[in-house]
Amino acid sequence: MHPGRALSRRLWRLLEPYHSVLYFAPEARERYDEIGLRGFWMGYFAGRAAPMGAVSAGTVVATFFNFRPDMVARAIPDAWSFASPAAVIDARLAGVDRALRRLVPGKMDDPAVHEAAALARAAAEEADAPGRPLFAANVELPWPDEPHLVLWQAATCLREHRGDGHVAALMAAGLDGCQAHLTLAGTGTIPRDVLQHNRGWSDEDWTRAAEQLTARGWLDAAHRLTEEGRAARQAIEDRTDELASSPWKRLGEHRAERLSELLRPLARGVVSAGGVPVPNPIGVPDP
Repeated sequence: MHPGRALSRRLWRLLEPYHSVLYFAPEARERYDEIGLRGFWMGYFAGRAAPMGAVSAGTVVATFFNFRPDMVARAIPDAWSFASPAAVIDARLAGVDRALRRLVPGKMDDPAVHEAAALARAAAEEADAPGRPLFAANVELPWPDEPHLVLWQAATCLREHRGDGHVAALMAAGLDGCQAHLTLAGTGTIPRDVLQHNRGWSDEDWTRAAEQLTARGWLDAAHRLTEEGRAARQAIEDRTDELASSPWKRLGEHRAERLSELLRPLARGVVSAGGVPVPNPIGVPDP
């Protein structure tokens, strides 16, 4: 793997657990409950979409890419009748604040967190926005004052920057949302029942996508990736890493490596404290 792409992937694996406390920590869910959002998935869809405003279900389907449209439509736009996007943004930050104070206690005033926050914010502010709607919406939000929350917001921006690029890579490879999940399940790393259930795809959707990928030569009869399929999936991952590398190139290798060093104990602390289960339905990597 090219050194720049390897660094991009390593930083993603370290930033993702810190960002993803939003989805798994009870404090975040409690704050969403307090403002009227109903259930895990309404909180998930509204929490990620809120920086874009009171968008439609179709906008969420398009930007999130890999969820069955009717699953999104059960939460959006109803979520905006319970809480405004501004209220959701405030709630998610308050929930993350509470969660991080529990999961990594004593780190709020740690100089390492201050340094990591400054580096991650610099990377986020240097990233390209064109063609990256979720990143652009998040990076334009006001920055919090507390360093541990600056780090969380920067992690969120960089996560969505990478995700926007990943969607572009999947589409360039001719995949739709359901097919993309079959290529991941076909690696054997995440089972079908986790991916299919947590993205809302029906058995009929899954079967149709499998038939299409088999016809392309990407899947075998057992729905495992063929040699051609593995090469295609690896090309998508490599392209994703490449598209996600611009913030780190601009930050500079030395500072990016320093951020990696600072993030490792934080990411492992979050995971070891149970803030993000691994494996999980969102797909957060183990740092």
